Amino acid sequence: MRVRISGTHFPVETLGPGRRLGVWFQGCSLACAGCMSRHTWDARGGSLHSLSGLLELWRDALERGADGLTVSGGEPFQQPGALAALLSGAASLRDRTAPGGQGVGGPGAGGRGVGGRTVGGPDLLVYTGYEPEELTEEQKPALAHADAVVTGRFRVAEPTPLAWRGSANQRIRPLTPRGVARYAPHLERRATGARLQAVVQHDGSGPAVRIYGVPLRGELTAVERNLKEAGVSLKEPSWRP
Repeated sequence: MRVRISGTHFPVETLGPGRRLGVWFQGCSLACAGCMSRHTWDARGGSLHSLSGLLELWRDALERGADGLTVSGGEPFQQPGALAALLSGAASLRDRTAPGGQGVGGPGAGGRGVGGRTVGGPDLLVYTGYEPEELTEEQKPALAHADAVVTGRFRVAEPTPLAWRGSANQRIRPLTPRGVARYAPHLERRATGARLQAVVQHDGSGPAVRIYGVPLRGELTAVERNLKEAGVSLKEPSWRP
């Protein structure tokens, strides 16, 4: 199976707990005003990757102590078959690599689950602009192996200080005992520390600055200003129309 994605990165530290593999799907027709990732909207953009290649990145991340996988976009549910296959494969690989639910990340990687059962190991988190009731019968099966999902359109006029969310309407929804153990403490937690993570990557056209996370209003403008003062000018920042 081939998956059209915008990019990947490890470790991402601003889209879920701990150090995570980030996978950004390409293509989004929701086109939320103020989105920082307009470069992921075009369904013909990005590049095609094999599912096996993405799972190899996940295997490598697990070996390096990843605390989880975050899938965002773009809109992952606009490639529902690919999303379902990625999450299914990622869950299977995690569970084979980490027998007993302990997880590659060690005893501290999990938490206390439902009914007192210990739930450990890396979690699988999905970001979507859809609300649960909007998902079609074709899209719903993709959540079968997700531990938690962040739902809701980004609304630029409704900023929030809550961790890992861009606007006040968005919700973290745990879906499994592991998801409850990992995310229940954060449902109403205000973000602390950096909300953005800047990474310099090099490709054929030269260096590119990638910014991962969920900014507060004005933070991206401040990033541009600080980079300019440091002698770095951004060309075609993804949050500009």
